[in-house]
Amino acid sequence: MSRLSEKIVSNKNNLQVLYEDNHILIVNKRAGDIVQGDKTGDKPLSDIVKEYIKDKYNKPGNVYLGTVHRLDRPTTGLVIFAKTSKALPRLNKLFVSKDISKTYWAIVKNEPPKIEDTLVHWLKKNPKNNKSTAYIKEVPESKKAILHYKIKKALDNYFLLEVNLETGRHHQIRSQLSSIGCSIKGDLKYGFDRSNKDASISLHARQIQFIHPVSKEEIHIIAPLPKDAIWDACTE
Repeated sequence: MSRLSEKIVSNKNNLQVLYEDNHILIVNKRAGDIVQGDKTGDKPLSDIVKEYIKDKYNKPGNVYLGTVHRLDRPTTGLVIFAKTSKALPRLNKLFVSKDISKTYWAIVKNEPPKIEDTLVHWLKKNPKNNKSTAYIKEVPESKKAILHYKIKKALDNYFLLEVNLETGRHHQIRSQLSSIGCSIKGDLKYGFDRSNKDASISLHARQIQFIHPVSKEEIHIIAPLPKDAIWDACTE
C-alpha cells in the first residue's frame, strides 16, 4: 500500500506535487489556477505540469499529459493527471465506475440543518452565467446529484463540513450546499455575502483514495490545506 500524507515535492515551477510515478501525477491545486485552458487565455495548470515534467526529465519535444478530472477555478486541492496513454483510459474508467473515493472539506457560515445528511437534487446548468441551480424534483435538462455531508468541526464563526460525492456534476457541492442555506465561504456566485481576499472559495479537495490502475497499489493522498487562519483552525 502506498500512503502519502501531506507530502509536497518542491520545484521551480511552484507546483505542489503530492504524488508521482511513471504513470500518474497528483498535485495540490492553488486557488485561481484553471485545470485546462479556457476562453480567458490564462495559463492552465496542465501546461504548468507539462513544463514541470519536461524540466525534471529533460524531455525533448512535446510532453504527454492527460487531464482526468477538473476542479473549479476558485477551489483548491487534489487534481490527478495521467502521464501515459496507458494510464489515462484506466483512470477515466475508475471515475466512471466510482472506484475513486474523493473527500472534500468546505467551510460554511451557517450551521446545516442536520449533523450529517444525504442531499439529493436535480441540477440544471445555465451556460450563460456558468451556474447550476438545484431543484428538489427533476426538471427538463437537469441531472441528478447526490452528496453526503457531515459537520466535522464547529469553528468560532464557521462550520467545517466533510463532503463525499456520489455524482460529479457542475458546481455540485457549491449549488447543493447553497440550497440548504450553507453557502461556502467566499462563494459570491452561490450566495455568500463577501469574497475571500484571494478570490478563492473555501472548498478544498482534501483526500483521494483509489487502486493504482497499473501497479494495483492502494493510493491515499491528503492535500495540505491553504495557508489561512480559518483553515489552520480546522486542524487544531
